[in-house]
Amino acid sequence: MNTHKPVLLREVIEYLDPQPNQNFIDCTFGGGGHSIVILAKTLPNGKILGIDANRDSLEKFKIQNSKFKNKDRLILINDNFRNLKSIYANNFPYPVSGILLDLGLSSMELGDPERGFSFLTDGLLDMRFDQQKHGLTAGEVLNKYDLENLIKIFTEYGEAPRGKAWQVAKAVVAARKRQLFRTTFDFSRVILQVFYPRAVERGEITMATKDFYHKRRKITHPATQFFQALRIEVNDELGNLREVLPSAMEILAKGGRLAVISFHSLEDRIVKNFFRDGAKAGQLKILTKKPIGPEEIERQENPRSRSAKLRVAEKR
Repeated sequence: MNTHKPVLLREVIEYLDPQPNQNFIDCTFGGGGHSIVILAKTLPNGKILGIDANRDSLEKFKIQNSKFKNKDRLILINDNFRNLKSIYANNFPYPVSGILLDLGLSSMELGDPERGFSFLTDGLLDMRFDQQKHGLTAGEVLNKYDLENLIKIFTEYGEAPRGKAWQVAKAVVAARKRQLFRTTFDFSRVILQVFYPRAVERGEITMATKDFYHKRRKITHPATQFFQALRIEVNDELGNLREVLPSAMEILAKGGRLAVISFHSLEDRIVKNFFRDGAKAGQLKILTKKPIGPEEIERQENPRSRSAKLRVAEKR
């Protein structure tokens, strides 16, 4: 069976409250952790439409769960959830009681050097969720965007201070004149040289420093914001989220619930504002007055859950 650890599982199940024979949509299926539990609670006839832009995630789930007893109630589609409306119309002729969006990357995606999401492993600067489709890669962004556009995505999508964003963007433009960016460590090296040039020169900081310290104080690795910015730009993540939210509320049956797990303030702000506007218009009821985060035990067992925020709304 699948060993994937879904984020905020207990809280998601509590708020979606799946009942026998109800149907759900998991827009970010990943390792299937949330969906497996929902399927168990919707016996005997409840169904799930699982969507994921990463074809590899779906194939890996099928291989690892080849003996999964409930697979006849699970419909898996490789597509971007921004196309939810057409995916639903073409594949799932059932009323929907709940929709889940878990906007975080899976451990499998982060740990795969061929995907280029992590600054802790050296791999090609790709970052596309679906590598089977043509599209902009992270390497192309770094090698082709002009200075102002780089500053823009580093500040807006990475939420980096403008001064540091300008320094990193300027260093990227200078570095690519000597050699084009190809790997994650190519980019990490430039970032660290901007933030801590002397420490890099002395060999005190390496590209794969997981626990990052400055003056004996543990801090967020400086590459975090810049890798986030590239990933958002490559996949148009904020555009995808803005597109899917109204589609999800339209598809839900009356009384159905939409649960969204976000991992940074840009995503959370979009969800918060969408729920607020929907509540003002009388179209939905907000069930989480404040975003719900993981409990301490989950943060310790799964450090990647630390920044997770769950918001839930019900369709009126």
